[in-house]
Amino acid sequence: MLEPGNNSELPPIPGKRYFTIGEVSELCGVKPHVLRYWEQEFPQLKPVKRRGNRRYYQRQDVLVIRQIRSLLYEQGFTIGGARNRLQGEEARDDLTQAQQIVRQVRTELEEILRILRR
Repeated sequence: MLEPGNNSELPPIPGKRYFTIGEVSELCGVKPHVLRYWEQEFPQLKPVKRRGNRRYYQRQDVLVIRQIRSLLYEQGFTIGGARNRLQGEEARDDLTQAQQIVRQVRTELEEILRILRR
């Protein structure tokens, strides 16, 4: 297993669509039972479950797991603190997207107004 401070030494994520829990365990340097526990603690982690309740993680899930690993093992966050940090980042991302949409709609409306004034 990798030491907590070696997040930069994690292997690159292959260009696959789905990963098994064993593959994610190796890619993130975290044991499978820890991944299953994190699924209960972090609402951002929702692997696809198929036949026999087998988990299949997507690339975005692997990135979130690496981020959680970094928050917990390298930056010293508690589970609750890491959860709050990730939720705060999601809220900022949502706000940024909303602001971009408002700007785009406003630009389009101004263009329509210019056309109507001609």
